[in-house]
Amino acid sequence: MRSVGWLVTFLLLASSCKLMPREESSDTKQSTAMKGPFITPAWVRHTSIYEVNLRQYTEAGTFNAFALELPRLKELGVETLWFMPITPIAKQNRKGSLGSYYACSDYTGINEEFGTAADFKQLVQQAHQMGFKVIIDWVANHTGWDHVWTTQHPDYYLKDSATGTFKIASGMDDIIELDYGNPALRSAMIEAMKYWVTEFDIDGFRCDLAFWVELDFWKEARPALDAVKPLFWFGEYDELDTPAYGEVFDASYTWTWMHRAKEFYQDGKALDSLLSVLHRYDQLGDSTMRSWFTTNHDENSWNGTEYEKYGKMAKALAVFSLTWNGVPLIYSGQEIGNRKRIAFFEKDRFQAAPDAASLFAFYKSLLQLKKQHPALSAGDPTVSTYRIKTSADDKVFCFLRKKENREVLVVLNLSDQADLHFDLLDNHVMGTYRSVFSGAANDFTASRSFEMQPWEYLVYEK
Repeated sequence: MRSVGWLVTFLLLASSCKLMPREESSDTKQSTAMKGPFITPAWVRHTSIYEVNLRQYTEAGTFNAFALELPRLKELGVETLWFMPITPIAKQNRKGSLGSYYACSDYTGINEEFGTAADFKQLVQQAHQMGFKVIIDWVANHTGWDHVWTTQHPDYYLKDSATGTFKIASGMDDIIELDYGNPALRSAMIEAMKYWVTEFDIDGFRCDLAFWVELDFWKEARPALDAVKPLFWFGEYDELDTPAYGEVFDASYTWTWMHRAKEFYQDGKALDSLLSVLHRYDQLGDSTMRSWFTTNHDENSWNGTEYEKYGKMAKALAVFSLTWNGVPLIYSGQEIGNRKRIAFFEKDRFQAAPDAASLFAFYKSLLQLKKQHPALSAGDPTVSTYRIKTSADDKVFCFLRKKENREVLVVLNLSDQADLHFDLLDNHVMGTYRSVFSGAANDFTASRSFEMQPWEYLVYEK
């Protein structure tokens, strides 16, 4: 007899669209990747996002220098390149010597630190020719203090009633907030976004602090931009906190999962406490897909590297991020094992670890699988996911993703127990599977026993 705790975790929706419980044979379809009048581009379902911190990526830190890295990233299996803001950085109240990418001084300008508009246009064209998609960071909530609008259109900004000057944005004194109650500001912002689509042919936007901007602005902006070209809209918000933003955005953040994973590892929480968060995301449905990640520019610089936060569990979490339902995100340097907190306002290069080659192979295996395997499609109503019961469910998270006769099986030992012996107790796993990492074949009809080491991960393709 199953316990109540097991039933809670058993009901997790691992697939982007559909979960069929072990006891049931009928299909249970969830919502498709469509929201109101907005349709997610089909390519998003198999994409992965690679966040490019251009300043720190190469010694030169330019578009042209980064272009030389494209063949390596193509081999890795990256699909979508997200460039952190490439607009000029304000000088007034600048942080550090180089300032924050997120303190813009001109929405239609290019940061000369990175090169010219012609350089970026050529980079996008080259990326497209190689099969990449390109999205750019869009910082709609605020600008730097000397943005061109502060003199040309000061009415575009909120004012501080106490000082009579522009309103500082939430404790960050190098940025000031825009006034979305002003229709002229909204129109100007949409026109600035259109510029990047029409002039550079970008494929979408990663919208910084999307939940700080009024939802009705995004509802106004998306159809105006999608009329130019169907775009990928990636919003920085967690749908568990602000679910209404899922009406507009194709993918959102998973901060709740990220924080709970850290607590699970560092505080020794029970596995059910971690998996219950996935159940909450499941209940939201799939009209908006989730983006799973272990680090990004903010986490790395301000809260620590993935290895500081998750220790020996870091790679197992990466496996989860790249095989669970959603759009995986990796940050510059993860594929070379960077273990350094990168300075935010200064020049500070990523550093390759001694195990860089093996980590490149690790990410390559997972990214290629994500790109090619139909069972890992996100937001797909024809994909099902099962949590697979084992004899060690307090330590092991095992799940199967399936589309027709194509299957991916993931087994994670989320514990520090060595020589962990357990069996699969679920008849959904039958037949011969191939290890994605070693290539070895396993017949799970004949043998269903495992021995795993602390924080070990296994991924199989049927």
